[in-house]
Amino acid sequence: MDMKLEVVVLPVSDVDRARDFYVQRLGWRLDADFPIQDGYRIVQVTPPGSACSVIFGEGLTEQTAGTLHGLQLTVTDIVAAQEELTSRGVRVAGPFRDATGAFRHAGAAHRVPGLHPERSSYGTFAAFADPDGNEWFLQEITERAPGR
Repeated sequence: MDMKLEVVVLPVSDVDRARDFYVQRLGWRLDADFPIQDGYRIVQVTPPGSACSVIFGEGLTEQTAGTLHGLQLTVTDIVAAQEELTSRGVRVAGPFRDATGAFRHAGAAHRVPGLHPERSSYGTFAAFADPDGNEWFLQEITERAPGR
């Protein structure tokens, strides 16, 4: 049976500010904005090219706003992606790689500035945060590992 990640619920403190950030600043598609009733609102946005959407709003999660860290987006050209985000007014850290050469550590302690020396797939990252501090990573993947 296939199981596909369809939605990630994002904890935010101000729904309209989050909507503006994801739609206006990042350029993500606005799929829905349903003010169901007082205290219950659903906003769904989708990154360009993604099959998975992000939902935030009111009454959707008990998580504290800004507590999701490590959300990840894949891009084929991390330099171009960073330039596009920066041109949209988003502060992006990176590019960087992890000192181990593997995925990436939490926090910034093990970050080595710059692109992966061979610019190999899975080796280069950049990071940004939304207005609440939910942390997103970009990972450059130009060639998928076998079976992916």
